[in-house]
Amino acid sequence: MSDFNQHSFLDRHIGPDQAQIDAMLSAVGYESLDDLCSTVVPRDIQTTSALDVPSALSEEEALAELRKIAEKNVLKKSLIGQGYYGCYMPESIRRNVLENPGWYTAYTPYQPEISQGRLEVLFYFQTLITELTAMDIANASMLDEGTAAAEAMTLAHRAARGKKNTFLVDANTHLQTQDILQTRAQPLDIKLTSAAVGASCNWDDVFAILIQYPGTDGHIPDLKNVIEDAHANGALVIVATDLLALSILTPPGAMDADVVVGNSQRFGVPLGFGGPHAAFFATRDKFKRNMPGRLIGESLDADGNPAYRLALQTREQHIRREKATSNICTAQALLAILATLFACYHGRSGIQAIARRVNALATTLANEVNVRHGNFFDTVAVNVESADAAIAAALDAGYNLQHLDDSTVGVAFDQTCTLDDVNALLGIFAQLSGKSHSPLDTLASSLLPESSQRSDTFLTQSVFSDYRSETDLMRYVRALSDKDIALDRAMIPLGSCTMKLNAAAEMVPIAWPEFANMHPFAPVEQRAGYEQMANELEHMLCACTGYDALSLQPNAGSQGEYAGLLAIKRYHESRGDADRNVCLIPSSAHGTNPASAQMVGMDVVVTGCDAQGNIDIDDLQAKIDQYPGQIAAIMVTYPSTHGVFESGIAEVCNRIHAAGGQVYIDGANLNALLGLAAPGKFGGDVSHLNLHKTFSIPHGGGGPGIGPIGVGEHLAPFLPGHRMLDSSRSGGAVSAAPWGSAGILPITWMYLRMMGGAGLKRATQVAILSANYIASRLSEKYQILYTGEGGLVAHECILDTRPLKERAGVTVDDIAKRLMDYGFHAPTMSFPVPGTLMIEPTESESKAEIDRFCDAMLAIYAEFKQVESGEFPTDNNPLHNAPHTAQALLSDEWDRPYSRAIGAYPDGVDSNRKYWPPVGRVDNAYGDKNLICSCPPLDAYRDDDSAIESAA
Repeated sequence: MSDFNQHSFLDRHIGPDQAQIDAMLSAVGYESLDDLCSTVVPRDIQTTSALDVPSALSEEEALAELRKIAEKNVLKKSLIGQGYYGCYMPESIRRNVLENPGWYTAYTPYQPEISQGRLEVLFYFQTLITELTAMDIANASMLDEGTAAAEAMTLAHRAARGKKNTFLVDANTHLQTQDILQTRAQPLDIKLTSAAVGASCNWDDVFAILIQYPGTDGHIPDLKNVIEDAHANGALVIVATDLLALSILTPPGAMDADVVVGNSQRFGVPLGFGGPHAAFFATRDKFKRNMPGRLIGESLDADGNPAYRLALQTREQHIRREKATSNICTAQALLAILATLFACYHGRSGIQAIARRVNALATTLANEVNVRHGNFFDTVAVNVESADAAIAAALDAGYNLQHLDDSTVGVAFDQTCTLDDVNALLGIFAQLSGKSHSPLDTLASSLLPESSQRSDTFLTQSVFSDYRSETDLMRYVRALSDKDIALDRAMIPLGSCTMKLNAAAEMVPIAWPEFANMHPFAPVEQRAGYEQMANELEHMLCACTGYDALSLQPNAGSQGEYAGLLAIKRYHESRGDADRNVCLIPSSAHGTNPASAQMVGMDVVVTGCDAQGNIDIDDLQAKIDQYPGQIAAIMVTYPSTHGVFESGIAEVCNRIHAAGGQVYIDGANLNALLGLAAPGKFGGDVSHLNLHKTFSIPHGGGGPGIGPIGVGEHLAPFLPGHRMLDSSRSGGAVSAAPWGSAGILPITWMYLRMMGGAGLKRATQVAILSANYIASRLSEKYQILYTGEGGLVAHECILDTRPLKERAGVTVDDIAKRLMDYGFHAPTMSFPVPGTLMIEPTESESKAEIDRFCDAMLAIYAEFKQVESGEFPTDNNPLHNAPHTAQALLSDEWDRPYSRAIGAYPDGVDSNRKYWPPVGRVDNAYGDKNLICSCPPLDAYRDDDSAIESAA
């Protein structure tokens, strides 16, 4: 009988009940979870103390406690701007997408055949961005605007090929973006210079310029002349811009900009105290292979039908590794989807109506006050006698304004503003100047000069006009989600990705106004609730990991790696060890590791692994001896990327420390450690924690994610800083907002408070049990490539499928695609070893679902045997032809040596819960050779129907 209350959250989070756990333990030959885990985890790193996390609360208790914390936030109407604006998310999108597990529990669309719904919307996100910016190509979103600007800077720097080294930044650029640029430039020895746009400057060493359009104080610069001047002097031009403004302003692409970046937040996404929001990156076609992030393209499936897929993946860090141009391995997919559907909901006319109304509100205010400049979109720079006095008076009236300088305040209008707000502000300014104010009853006409106004047509694609009624939009969203496999439909057994339960109770608080509607630059006295939640979360995460301090700022695991390595680099520099510049990385490491090391200016040296997948200690020592006094760090994933607890981890840490280096432990596999071992105690100096893996934030189809870093006390001073945080931390900002994607931190807070320390440990134990149970069931047919003590694995296992290819031509792709016919998302393919499958069941899956998966894998093995025996040809069998669509199965022609029933309903598939793949196997090579990454506007089509069908 369970030691835990049957009605506790823990027993709802953990899939197997006690009877199932006992049966699984029996299958792997152990009597208890403690016995199993004491064998799996090396004894010299095991912890015996309980996690210092508060006792578990019920769902209701946790929500009530967090509600009290949220109510400590004070909501004012923030007219601060600087890239963050109030807006309205249509309720039909909120209910059918944001609150729908079919959307928020989906995984990154690496398996395109079962990701067509979200791939379609992300394809239209790219279309939305290219249309509004007038650029050739856009990616499927970035982490935030500042990060996108930094990526644009490094792209331009690479394009300069070392001939120039100065990056010029418009002085009217958002301050948080300037901070991130400074952080990114310093380790790469890029010289950053700030200047007013239009001012004469020395272009001799300038490889690129960044211009904010409109500027942070609202001014619309003369973009065309600046671009012409820059290009004449051999410099590229990057424009940071506002999507809503571009619906009525001349787009940068029309003025020959080279890269355009920005944020889509004001397209219906809550402020969330800074995130998560989908930034964007658009560029010229010639830079497409150097563009960071994900790119969605259109290809064909095996039957010649159009199908979406991730395009040009050779650009990505997991393939290029130390040659990668970026460490970005995630996106803000769910937020990009929300922004795109906002555009579908409103269409071009609706978006322009919002933009014109915002501009009219700003114009109405500007007509009545003394302004710094008269050419603006939504932000008015108001001249006042004292900015502090004006901000204080506005605060008393319920408004937050932007402090531009001692005698100027910024007022940024947004979709939520009304004429009443204008009148309230006019009353404040009149009172400060000793004048009277008579309320206005109409909005003024725009002051935008004709030369600044957009004159072309855009967003003419049918998707931005066909779903304007709520009925049509609801059905469109449902049809899209029906195409995909997410956790609401089946287990997603992805190794290294921890696709566990994202409980509804954890998701509830992110919609509370006190969390959702807070501007990231609101005054400190208004954010007491966020401060308390963040402090409690930092304490609980430190307790989980054994570290002394933590930063919540990095808004993805890749950014956490970057911030952690920066802390190490600055620590060495503070001690006069600037020569420590070598980062040792095992050959089995995640692809982001070498890319992150290069981003902070470290030299990557790869260390080998032995036949069991462990770090080769002899080779490690040889590399240490080869670079005396130069070892900065080693990056180790633990448990290893091979799915085992390496017994020599303590020895690895000791040798690196003896060489004067620091140990970076990648937290991707932390779900196998909580309550059993703490990286901060067995030798780690810094780790990033994937909150979207171990700590239950959902993957959202490829983002959002959060990657905070925990560090030892000696590295605490070098954690990321931020101009909005009163902190002694000297590390530069790595995210635009002080706590990164703060709007989803309540999810992890809820998870930790409902699990408690004992629950976290039990979750870890069950995750390890589930992986070993799968390995035990499948080992008779598939070789488990790596095992540790007692032939056991950690929380994941790697199946070697290469013998199937050698014996019968059955590839790892064949197995992955056939699993779709069984209703499963495939495990991780060919990582870290080509031709293998890495499986991670997590603690959230019941024994019944795990058995269903194992049964499918065993049935697939039986089908392989039929190919091997010659019953089916190697090029015409259920595996080779998978996945099977309804269209293919119902075709009049059927030239396959197996029945349609075998194709549709393989052994063990329940016809009542059958998942139908919407497309057949996607042709990746065709898609890369014929790159289509956005939908052409209507005027690009010929008048005949065949042209429209071929381009759809």
